[in-house]
Amino acid sequence: MDAFLHFFETMPTWQKASWVLVCISLNVVFEGVIPFRGVKFSRLKHDLFNLFFLIPIFIINALFGIITAIIYSYFGGGEFGLLSFVELPVVVEIILVLLIFDLIGQYTIHLLLHKYKWMWKMHMTHHSDTHVDATSATRLHPGDYLMREIGALLVILFTGAPFAYYMIYRILTVFFTYFTHANISLPLKIDKALSLLFVTPNLHKFHHHFERPWTDSNYGNMFSIWDRIFGTFVYEDPNDIKYGLDVLDDATDQDLKFQLGLPFNKGIKTDY
Repeated sequence: MDAFLHFFETMPTWQKASWVLVCISLNVVFEGVIPFRGVKFSRLKHDLFNLFFLIPIFIINALFGIITAIIYSYFGGGEFGLLSFVELPVVVEIILVLLIFDLIGQYTIHLLLHKYKWMWKMHMTHHSDTHVDATSATRLHPGDYLMREIGALLVILFTGAPFAYYMIYRILTVFFTYFTHANISLPLKIDKALSLLFVTPNLHKFHHHFERPWTDSNYGNMFSIWDRIFGTFVYEDPNDIKYGLDVLDDATDQDLKFQLGLPFNKGIKTDY
C-alpha cells in the first residue's frame, strides 16, 4: 500500500497530462467501434474546438497546483481536517475521501452551476455542445472550471486528505469525465447495472438534453448515489435525447467569442 500511495504522491506533471490524453484517445477509439450515434458532422472541427479549452484548463490546473502545494506545506503535510480526528484503515479512508470529493467537489458544485444564473451562464458553454462526445468533457468555460477547482480545495481543507488520496481522486475524475461523455453505446443491461453505483455514458447523456427537466438531473461525476439520494436521478431512453440548449442558437456552438462571452451576455434568457 505504501508503494501504491507513493506512486500518486510523486506522479510527475507529464504523467498527469499523459493520463488526460490517454483517456481522450481511448474513448475516441471506442466511439469509432461502438458509437451511440453516427457522426454526421465535421468531427475534426468539432473536436479541435472542444480541445482548445484544454489550454485554460491546464493553466488553471497549474495555478491551483501551486495553491494546493502551499496548503499541504502550511498545514504540515496533510495533518489537518476530518481525517486527523479519526483512525481508519487506509482503504476505508480513500473510499471516504473519494465519496466526499465527489459529493462536494463535483455533485454540489455542479448543482450550483445550474441553480445560480451567473454560474449557469458559465456552465452554458459546456451544455451548448450539439454533438456530445469524449472531447465535450474538456469544453468548460474557464470560470466553470475555476468553480470546480475551488470546490476541490474546500474538500482538501475539510477532510485533510493526504496528497496521495487527492491525486487518486483527480485521476479517477479524469477517467469518469471522459468516459461518461463518450459517444459510446454500452449494452443496456451493463450500463444499467453500472449505474446503480457509478455514473455511466447513458446516465450522463440525459444531463445533456437540450431542455429541462432532464438538464437538471444526473449531476454526479463518479458516483450515481448522490443523484439517487437527492432525487436528481433520471434514467430513460437515451435515444430521445437532443443535445444543446433550447435558449441558444445551435449555430453558436462553435463560435469561440460567443462561448467565452456567455457569462456577460445579457441577451440570453434563462430561468436560473
